[in-house]
Amino acid sequence: MPRYKLTIEYDGTNYHGWQKQPTLPSIQQCLEEALAHFTQHECNTTTAGRTDAGVHAVGQIVHVDLEQEWRLEKIQEATNGILKFNKHPIAVVDAQEVDENFDARRSATKRHYRYRIVNRRANLTVDYNRIWHVRRPLNAQAMDKAAKLLLGRHDFSTFRSKDCQAASPIRSLDRLDVRVVEGGYYGGDEIEILCASRAFLHNQVRSLVGSLKFVGEGKWNEADLVAALKAKDRKACGTVAPACGLYLMEVDY
Repeated sequence: MPRYKLTIEYDGTNYHGWQKQPTLPSIQQCLEEALAHFTQHECNTTTAGRTDAGVHAVGQIVHVDLEQEWRLEKIQEATNGILKFNKHPIAVVDAQEVDENFDARRSATKRHYRYRIVNRRANLTVDYNRIWHVRRPLNAQAMDKAAKLLLGRHDFSTFRSKDCQAASPIRSLDRLDVRVVEGGYYGGDEIEILCASRAFLHNQVRSLVGSLKFVGEGKWNEADLVAALKAKDRKACGTVAPACGLYLMEVDY
């Protein structure tokens, strides 16, 4: 059976995350139904990362085994046509045939996330449900300086969900940059947080972002952030940032 690597983009606002669920809409279910509709057989996808409810993606990677070879353009166009007809904001932006040993999850070497914040008093309109609206002024420079203290290999128990199923809380955080987005629609009011790691814990990025917000507001200093990390206790975490601002950007192989 030929194996295909698909790059997927989606607006996760109205979905209960990537993973299929018995009674709730998911990205995986909608994608697999579209693939099955045109291939006329059951299609099971494997993903690089199971995004939570409300989280978006522009570079999600999946692999799927099909019962026959298809032109890459056919896979992309047919799947997208069905998704569009069913009014799902999900798109296959690239398709490649890969070796049978390729595994979207296990072959991944690094995952990249972006978190978006708009820091202004005015209400959100265009990006409602696609960005975190924070009204209190944030010091992005202080957030970035504090963020660097979290880089490296640590026990991130404080910054993972109590429902996290990972066997170990130990992770290596390779990138955590906080910067103001110059120009653009928000004219300097947008802050982006860029994260990279081989693997993340459940809710890790959102937990880190929420705690860095405390630093930006002046509620915490650098010592408070480090103390939270060293506590290895979920109760020491700051607020958890909402899902709407989080994007899976890219996966390295």
